[in-house]
Amino acid sequence: MTSTLRGGTLRLPATDPPAAGPLPILHGTQVRPGITGADAEMTAQIGYGQPYSLLPYTPQDGYTRARRERELPVVVLENSQLTATFLPGYGGRLWSLVHRGSGRELLHRNPILQPANLALRDAWLAGGVEWNLGATGHWPLTCSPLHAVRLTRADGTPMLRLYEFERMRRLLLQIDAWLPEDSPVLFVRVTIRNPAPAEAPVYWWSNIAVPEGPGVRVVAPADRAHHFDYTAELRVVGFPVLDGVDRSYTDEVPRSADYFFEIPRGERRWIAALDAEGRGLVQTSTDLLRGRKLFHWGTGPGGRRWQEWLSGPGSRYLEIQAGLARTQLEHVPMPGSTTWSWVEAYGLLEADPGRVHGSWDEARAEVSRALDLLVPREALERQDNDVSGQPVRLAHGSGWAALEAAAGALPELDGLPYGEMGEEQAPWAELLASGRLPVSDPPAAPVTGPRWRALLEAHPADWHARYHLGLARYADGDTEGARAAWAESLSLRRTPWTLRCLAESLRLRTAAARLAAEITAAGSGSAETAAAPGSEAGGAPSDVAELLVEAHALAPHVPELAVEALHALLAAGRPAEALALVDGLGAGQRSRGRIQLIETQAALDAGDLERAGRVLTTGIEVDNLREGEISLDAVWFAYQERRLAGDGPVTPELSERARREHPLPSRYDFRMQVSE
Repeated sequence: MTSTLRGGTLRLPATDPPAAGPLPILHGTQVRPGITGADAEMTAQIGYGQPYSLLPYTPQDGYTRARRERELPVVVLENSQLTATFLPGYGGRLWSLVHRGSGRELLHRNPILQPANLALRDAWLAGGVEWNLGATGHWPLTCSPLHAVRLTRADGTPMLRLYEFERMRRLLLQIDAWLPEDSPVLFVRVTIRNPAPAEAPVYWWSNIAVPEGPGVRVVAPADRAHHFDYTAELRVVGFPVLDGVDRSYTDEVPRSADYFFEIPRGERRWIAALDAEGRGLVQTSTDLLRGRKLFHWGTGPGGRRWQEWLSGPGSRYLEIQAGLARTQLEHVPMPGSTTWSWVEAYGLLEADPGRVHGSWDEARAEVSRALDLLVPREALERQDNDVSGQPVRLAHGSGWAALEAAAGALPELDGLPYGEMGEEQAPWAELLASGRLPVSDPPAAPVTGPRWRALLEAHPADWHARYHLGLARYADGDTEGARAAWAESLSLRRTPWTLRCLAESLRLRTAAARLAAEITAAGSGSAETAAAPGSEAGGAPSDVAELLVEAHALAPHVPELAVEALHALLAAGRPAEALALVDGLGAGQRSRGRIQLIETQAALDAGDLERAGRVLTTGIEVDNLREGEISLDAVWFAYQERRLAGDGPVTPELSERARREHPLPSRYDFRMQVSE
């Protein structure tokens, strides 16, 4: 069978695509500074390139958990051995990889499409292979469309090319995928271009979800790993046995875990997840893609709940991953005007089960032997990138690359179409053409970058231009300059958008100063190195609350402003005002799980146990509950403790009694770190 490439549709229960919200993301990745246990190279790369802002992006938090049967556009590559299905509308994700001879799905093919709050911009999907470019976390375009075209390789093999402009790091991403005739592996070439003359911090991980179950063993060519405790410590551990438990089998480990494998230099780069019969997915690459990682949710109640939340009942998966650095806390410096490229391969590995499930040395040697038979190392090295003919459009991405090309910031992309500018880009195209940014309320979508900042710095003063100037300055680390621009914007017109940016910048400055002080006190860092730009002074919680309450009053229809105002009132110790704000919301906003959760906390803080209990027992479902968030279990146990305490104090003994007599309902149990 010759190789084919075709378009099609995938039908499954899915939510509507997550919509982008109106509020710019001023915070960064929130990776805590002062991480210990890393070697010199790792320490340098952990301290390098962590963004303190995710501008110009806004959250993708406009989704629910209401699913219906939907048809999603897909692109399918197929040969006699494999069928690969891609979702160009969701970050170009490789959704499915089926071994045709056995009919076996090699990836975790999610039976539903349900966004959840795990990505840098919120919305994220479980399953398949996710491509991650940007900064520590799931990348900003994981639930956004990419451009897709059909090309033909020099030998006649059809090739899928996915590409887009990543706006935070200002990098061009290109993902080529092809299946040579009768090839047992899918080839993927990733190319990253830094078109600017300045150095850029780069983060890349290919996140591969595979089925988890009894007897599944994860194997990589290493006997040591860096174990991260999700707070501030990296620890080098022997792998696979840790604390008497073989961690290469995840099925019986209660706690979630990240293991970053320390692969010796010169070793071939690969990772595999093989079942009891010695069969399963293997991923390998050329040497530039240096890191490999195992992640699993754990078998505790919280891990099971998260798996159900993301994939529905009965769907379990783990992740094997491959990245440019050894850990996901690091960023690698990429020189200006540079291109990086590597080749990955994915396929079914079949190995001797006795050796795969024997000693660790036997398992590694057997997988290495079987991999060399499946796809020799040199086969990846000799995969050229010669193509012929004109690209055929398969899917449309955003118009941001077209805008940047019009501004002179991007070069020609090998003859590929950048796409067309749309409504989001139109105001900025007008600024390029006339020197004037049209005023709009809500504001135009944010842009950042040197050309745009220069145009905004020279722009005549109006509230809208000064609002965007503040964002451009903030993205460059000029936080005081940003606040000055926002203050000028407010002097021209008080808008909810500028009030909110000023409030959020003050809140983040306070949080950074507090964290720096904690690190200094702990002796694991210094305020100078730990604080974000502009963190030398804080903003009182009451000041932040006043700004956000005013912003909400000016735009009561924006639920994101209501949420931020409520959080600010609680932080300022004003729960009664928070409850009054909730009472004034419309039914649509009051029914949101996030607002119900804040209402419960406000009622507890105000001493209104009856109101807190009413909301808790009715049931709260927070559509965008954040990975690692402990708020649901915290309010549940706080409510039970205060009920038992009455007018008395909450003692440790009473807390233990509350947990014993009123265990956390399973629907609220997203706790990841349980004892083994």
